[in-house]
Amino acid sequence: MNYQTSPGAPVRSGIPEHGRVPKYYAVKAKIALMVDELGEGGLLPTERDLAVRYEVSRETVRQALRELLLEGRLRRQGRGTVVAGPKLEQPLSLASYTEGVRLQGRRPGRSLISLDRFPCPEALAPEVGAERGEPVWHMERVLLADDERVGLESTYVSEARVPRLDTEFDPDSSFYAYLHDRLGISFGDADERIETVLVTPREALLVGTPPALPMLLLHRVSRDTSGRPLERVRTLYRGDRFSFTTHLGQRG
Repeated sequence: MNYQTSPGAPVRSGIPEHGRVPKYYAVKAKIALMVDELGEGGLLPTERDLAVRYEVSRETVRQALRELLLEGRLRRQGRGTVVAGPKLEQPLSLASYTEGVRLQGRRPGRSLISLDRFPCPEALAPEVGAERGEPVWHMERVLLADDERVGLESTYVSEARVPRLDTEFDPDSSFYAYLHDRLGISFGDADERIETVLVTPREALLVGTPPALPMLLLHRVSRDTSGRPLERVRTLYRGDRFSFTTHLGQRG
């Protein structure tokens, strides 16, 4: 069998068993080889030039490019298309986004969209350790890596646990570091769920992506070291810029 030699590559390059390869996929495979040769930041030829080179329609080239863009291998730059860098690997752990990005030599950042207080609804109360109607903070921030917008984070936490969030906390910094260093609160454990979604027009505008780009959505409910509910976080990550890693082991 003619399997790909690259670990993790699709078996038989993704060719169906009947052997009939869609025209766009054949073009995609050729462009992917060009991507490898050009390297990060390399500028691709125009759609017109690619269509002439591979003797196909421009729509066929567009479909091939769309898939490579969704996979994160390419990105738009101005009116052109360039080779994207490697995806950011975010560990599935209690480490913060800030720590994960720094480990890869990138500069983390966040841009505050809003910080509000509202009466805690019944459904949220047990997740943040508050009573219904008690004030709860909602903090929404765009996630940055080297000033590139890569995600959107919404954090819910009881005002009683973090009473001076609006005056003491620098929204560009790590919330986990603030809790630990200023308030002496450490994370003990969390429940996390991951799914893929298509975002709302507002979310797409904030993150700077087309609404049709699939995003990775993480729901996290965290507790402190004594087991008390601490925060609920809803985080959107760009599917073309992120992958997630974890270590698995046998249960004792």
